[in-house]
Amino acid sequence: MSMPGRRADAVRNRQLALEAATALLAEPDAALTVEAIARKAGLGVGTVVRAFGGKDALLDTAVAHLLEPVVRRGRDLLQQYGPEQALRAFLTELIAFQAAHHPISDQLRGLATPATAALRAELVQVVAEMLTGARQVGAIRADIDLATTTALISQLTFAIARAQPGNPQLTDAFITVVMDGLRPQLLGDADGS
Repeated sequence: MSMPGRRADAVRNRQLALEAATALLAEPDAALTVEAIARKAGLGVGTVVRAFGGKDALLDTAVAHLLEPVVRRGRDLLQQYGPEQALRAFLTELIAFQAAHHPISDQLRGLATPATAALRAELVQVVAEMLTGARQVGAIRADIDLATTTALISQLTFAIARAQPGNPQLTDAFITVVMDGLRPQLLGDADGS
Protein backbone atom coordinates (compact mmCIF):
# COMPACT_ATOMS: atom_id res chain seq x y z
CA MET A 1 0.00 0.00 0.00
CA SER A 2 2.93 2.36 0.40
CA MET A 3 3.70 2.45 -3.36
CA PRO A 4 0.80 4.77 -4.36
CA GLY A 5 1.86 7.24 -1.65
CA ARG A 6 5.47 7.14 -2.80
CA ARG A 7 4.38 7.67 -6.39
CA ALA A 8 2.30 10.71 -5.39
CA ASP A 9 5.29 12.03 -3.42
CA ALA A 10 7.57 11.53 -6.42
CA VAL A 11 5.17 13.43 -8.69
CA ARG A 12 4.84 16.22 -6.12
CA ASN A 13 8.61 16.41 -5.59
CA ARG A 14 9.23 16.52 -9.33
CA GLN A 15 6.74 19.39 -9.66
CA LEU A 16 8.29 21.28 -6.73
CA ALA A 17 11.77 20.92 -8.22
CA LEU A 18 10.51 22.05 -11.63
CA GLU A 19 8.79 25.09 -10.14
CA ALA A 20 11.92 25.98 -8.16
CA ALA A 21 14.14 25.67 -11.25
CA THR A 22 11.70 27.80 -13.28
CA ALA A 23 11.64 30.46 -10.55
CA LEU A 24 15.44 30.51 -10.35
CA LEU A 25 15.67 30.86 -14.14
CA ALA A 26 13.75 34.14 -13.81
CA GLU A 27 16.29 35.52 -11.32
CA PRO A 28 19.20 37.08 -13.24
CA ASP A 29 21.97 36.27 -10.76
CA ALA A 30 20.58 33.07 -9.27
CA ALA A 31 22.89 30.10 -8.92
CA LEU A 32 21.37 27.24 -10.86
CA THR A 33 22.88 24.38 -8.96
CA VAL A 34 21.05 21.27 -7.86
CA GLU A 35 21.65 22.44 -4.28
CA ALA A 36 20.03 25.85 -4.93
CA ILE A 37 17.07 24.24 -6.71
CA ALA A 38 16.62 21.74 -3.89
CA ARG A 39 16.80 24.49 -1.26
CA LYS A 40 14.22 26.63 -3.10
CA ALA A 41 11.94 23.61 -3.53
CA GLY A 42 12.30 22.59 0.11
CA LEU A 43 13.66 19.21 -0.95
CA GLY A 44 16.84 17.27 -0.45
CA VAL A 45 19.47 17.20 -3.19
CA GLY A 46 19.05 13.45 -3.57
CA THR A 47 15.31 13.86 -4.08
CA VAL A 48 15.87 16.38 -6.88
CA VAL A 49 18.45 14.16 -8.56
CA ARG A 50 16.11 11.14 -8.35
CA ALA A 51 13.25 13.18 -9.82
CA PHE A 52 15.20 14.28 -12.91
CA GLY A 53 18.47 12.41 -13.05
CA GLY A 54 20.54 15.57 -12.70
CA LYS A 55 20.82 19.28 -13.35
CA ASP A 56 20.89 19.06 -17.17
CA ALA A 57 17.61 17.16 -17.36
CA LEU A 58 15.95 19.39 -14.76
CA LEU A 59 16.93 22.64 -16.48
CA ASP A 60 16.08 21.21 -19.89
CA THR A 61 12.59 20.36 -18.63
CA ALA A 62 12.16 23.78 -16.98
CA VAL A 63 13.27 25.74 -20.05
CA ALA A 64 11.21 23.56 -22.39
CA HIS A 65 8.23 24.25 -20.14
CA LEU A 66 8.82 27.99 -20.63
CA LEU A 67 9.39 27.76 -24.40
CA GLU A 68 6.41 25.57 -25.32
CA PRO A 69 3.81 28.35 -25.00
CA VAL A 70 6.05 30.76 -26.95
CA VAL A 71 6.26 28.36 -29.90
CA ARG A 72 2.51 27.68 -29.66
CA ARG A 73 1.81 31.44 -29.62
CA GLY A 74 3.90 31.94 -32.76
CA ARG A 75 1.92 29.25 -34.56
CA ASP A 76 -1.36 30.76 -33.34
CA LEU A 77 -0.39 34.22 -34.60
CA LEU A 78 0.52 32.78 -37.98
CA GLN A 79 -2.93 31.22 -38.25
CA GLN A 80 -4.78 34.31 -37.00
CA TYR A 81 -3.06 37.02 -39.04
CA GLY A 82 -1.21 37.57 -42.26
CA PRO A 83 2.49 36.67 -42.08
CA GLU A 84 3.77 40.26 -41.80
CA GLN A 85 1.35 41.18 -39.00
CA ALA A 86 2.07 37.86 -37.27
CA LEU A 87 5.83 38.54 -37.48
CA ARG A 88 5.47 42.02 -36.02
CA ALA A 89 3.28 40.79 -33.13
CA PHE A 90 5.49 37.78 -32.49
CA LEU A 91 8.68 39.85 -32.37
CA THR A 92 7.10 42.09 -29.75
CA GLU A 93 6.15 39.08 -27.62
CA LEU A 94 9.47 37.33 -28.23
CA ILE A 95 11.43 40.36 -27.05
CA ALA A 96 9.29 40.56 -23.90
CA PHE A 97 9.89 36.85 -23.25
CA GLN A 98 13.64 37.17 -23.83
CA ALA A 99 13.82 40.27 -21.64
CA ALA A 100 12.23 38.33 -18.80
CA HIS A 101 14.38 35.25 -19.33
CA HIS A 102 17.62 36.35 -21.02
CA PRO A 103 19.90 34.85 -18.35
CA ILE A 104 18.69 31.40 -19.41
CA SER A 105 21.08 31.21 -22.38
CA ASP A 106 24.05 31.82 -20.11
CA GLN A 107 22.82 29.20 -17.64
CA LEU A 108 22.38 26.53 -20.34
CA ARG A 109 25.81 26.94 -21.89
CA GLY A 110 27.57 23.59 -21.92
CA LEU A 111 24.56 21.57 -20.71
CA ALA A 112 22.85 18.74 -22.59
CA THR A 113 19.37 20.11 -23.31
CA PRO A 114 17.70 18.15 -26.13
CA ALA A 115 14.12 19.28 -25.40
CA THR A 116 15.18 22.92 -25.28
CA ALA A 117 17.21 22.57 -28.49
CA ALA A 118 14.20 21.03 -30.26
CA LEU A 119 11.92 23.86 -29.14
CA ARG A 120 14.46 26.50 -30.15
CA ALA A 121 14.57 24.88 -33.59
CA GLU A 122 10.75 25.03 -33.71
CA LEU A 123 10.90 28.70 -32.74
CA VAL A 124 13.30 29.41 -35.61
CA GLN A 125 11.01 27.44 -37.92
CA VAL A 126 7.98 29.53 -36.89
CA VAL A 127 9.86 32.75 -37.67
CA ALA A 128 11.03 31.26 -40.99
CA GLU A 129 7.41 30.41 -41.86
CA MET A 130 6.37 33.99 -41.08
CA LEU A 131 9.17 35.35 -43.24
CA THR A 132 8.43 32.93 -46.09
CA GLY A 133 4.74 33.87 -46.03
CA ALA A 134 5.58 37.56 -45.96
CA ARG A 135 7.93 37.07 -48.93
CA GLN A 136 5.21 35.27 -50.87
CA VAL A 137 2.85 38.24 -50.52
CA GLY A 138 5.62 40.71 -51.37
CA ALA A 139 5.83 42.28 -47.89
CA ILE A 140 9.39 41.13 -47.17
CA ARG A 141 12.38 41.44 -49.47
CA ALA A 142 13.68 38.28 -51.10
CA ASP A 143 17.22 39.47 -51.91
CA ILE A 144 18.51 38.46 -48.47
CA ASP A 145 18.73 34.73 -47.91
CA LEU A 146 16.09 33.34 -45.52
CA ALA A 147 18.62 31.77 -43.13
CA THR A 148 20.48 35.08 -42.88
CA THR A 149 17.27 37.01 -42.27
CA THR A 150 16.18 34.54 -39.59
CA ALA A 151 19.59 34.66 -37.87
CA LEU A 152 19.64 38.46 -38.04
CA ILE A 153 16.20 38.72 -36.43
CA SER A 154 17.13 36.15 -33.78
CA GLN A 155 20.34 37.93 -32.79
CA LEU A 156 18.79 41.39 -32.86
CA THR A 157 15.77 40.47 -30.75
CA PHE A 158 18.06 38.91 -28.18
CA ALA A 159 20.30 42.01 -28.14
CA ILE A 160 17.32 44.36 -27.71
CA ALA A 161 15.88 42.18 -24.95
CA ARG A 162 19.18 42.30 -23.06
CA ALA A 163 19.87 45.99 -23.69
CA GLN A 164 16.93 47.51 -21.84
CA PRO A 165 14.53 44.83 -20.65
CA GLY A 166 10.93 45.95 -20.53
CA ASN A 167 11.41 49.12 -22.61
CA PRO A 168 8.38 49.23 -24.96
CA GLN A 169 9.66 52.32 -26.82
CA LEU A 170 12.92 50.57 -27.68
CA THR A 171 11.01 47.45 -28.74
CA ASP A 172 8.65 49.45 -30.98
CA ALA A 173 11.53 51.36 -32.55
CA PHE A 174 13.48 48.16 -33.14
CA ILE A 175 10.54 46.42 -34.79
CA THR A 176 9.81 49.44 -36.99
CA VAL A 177 13.44 49.63 -38.16
CA VAL A 178 13.64 45.88 -38.80
CA MET A 179 10.33 45.73 -40.65
CA ASP A 180 11.24 48.81 -42.72
CA GLY A 181 14.59 47.25 -43.55
CA LEU A 182 12.90 44.03 -44.63
CA ARG A 183 10.52 45.75 -47.03
CA PRO A 184 11.25 45.11 -50.72
CA GLN A 185 13.47 47.75 -52.28
CA LEU A 186 11.75 49.99 -54.81
CA LEU A 187 13.59 50.73 -58.05
CA GLY A 188 14.55 54.27 -56.98
CA ASP A 189 15.67 53.14 -53.50
CA ALA A 190 18.54 50.94 -54.63
CA ASP A 191 20.57 53.75 -56.17
CA GLY A 192 19.53 56.49 -53.75
CA SER A 193 17.42 58.42 -56.30
